[in-house]
Amino acid sequence: MSNGTPIDNVHKSGDSNLLNGIKPSIARVLERALEDREISADEALDLFSVSGREMKALLRVADELRRRAVGEVVTYVTVRNINFTNICYTGCRFCAFARRLDDSDAQFLSLTEVANRAEEAWQAGATEVCMQGGLHPSLPGNHYRDLILAIKERVPEMHVHAFSPFEIWYGAQRSGVNYADFLASLKDAGLGSLPGTAAEILDTEIRRQLTKNKLSSEQWVEIITTAHRMDIPTTSTIMYGHVDGPRHWAQHISLLRDIQKDTGGFTEFVPLGFVHYNAPIYLDGSARPGPTLAENLRMHAVARIMLHHFIPNIQVSWVKLGPEVAQRCLQGGANDFGGTLMDETISRSAGASHGQHIQPQEFHRMIRAIGRVPAQRNTLYELLRVYEDKLTAPQLEGDSGVREALVPRVRLRA
Repeated sequence: MSNGTPIDNVHKSGDSNLLNGIKPSIARVLERALEDREISADEALDLFSVSGREMKALLRVADELRRRAVGEVVTYVTVRNINFTNICYTGCRFCAFARRLDDSDAQFLSLTEVANRAEEAWQAGATEVCMQGGLHPSLPGNHYRDLILAIKERVPEMHVHAFSPFEIWYGAQRSGVNYADFLASLKDAGLGSLPGTAAEILDTEIRRQLTKNKLSSEQWVEIITTAHRMDIPTTSTIMYGHVDGPRHWAQHISLLRDIQKDTGGFTEFVPLGFVHYNAPIYLDGSARPGPTLAENLRMHAVARIMLHHFIPNIQVSWVKLGPEVAQRCLQGGANDFGGTLMDETISRSAGASHGQHIQPQEFHRMIRAIGRVPAQRNTLYELLRVYEDKLTAPQLEGDSGVREALVPRVRLRA
């Protein structure tokens, strides 16, 4: 690197001794990261334990790697969530969303209602619908395809980001076909991408406690890599802060990195903190009450460092973190604010209290408040609008007079 050592280049005013006085082992790992060298799961495990000056150094290094990877833009996508059914008999112990058929609040949306919601979202400016649901015991396998067709018939240009690997596993089973054939049918109907949810923690010991390992780590990986090889991009996730720990987190992120090296199919990594309030595994005393603030900050920062050069986009889940903590994570390695959402129900069912919808103008305000530039993207991280950040104070309220820079097909991917 030019203009000094890697450490010198992350210094800001007042931070000239940032990596001095911290543990040599931590300093060495951070130095390696700044030299663009890959860090191991064992080294990441050390980073997950930092506090004090070491925590400050971790966040600064992660923020520097974010700057190198994607610059000063913070992106978001305008999206509507459509949870087409909450009927599910899987019995995941972290889930407060599932209902039985005879529950008073059980819900199963018709194809017409799903299409109506997609059309309403399109008219409101959304570019994506994110569609997931419970594993309904009598759901025919072709219903997943029918959902996509209903949306694409009504709103042909809408990107359909739909169905977790667990739903792909279930739909393939119900259809009596393999994963590739089932995915090919969905892609032919208009599927644009898959959410990489249902990952939880990719560790057999943890999955047995959370889901009785009904979808194993191996099956999750097989479905994700099959999708990637069929040119169906996916997100990647982790759900942390329950019966897991730093060793599981480091190994999980390392596995995602290995997949990305092989397929290149992940668009982003999304840490999802466990929302405990109504979760059965917490209510029976088996799990802790979600991650701490420090763990949230470390998770986003370590993910940036481990995934540098492989997955450039680290997303904050404002529904789970809350907007203020999300802003702090954006200052420590993350670069994407997620989606406007509209109708988010899964986190709310678990007891999340941070709302179900954020207007783009509010994203703009929060992004500018941390000195960054807001930009609307699509699902595949192609920038649609970059909003100039040189605004007067009155303009911060509602973006009146903001000049939009239209940026066609600029992609924030490796």
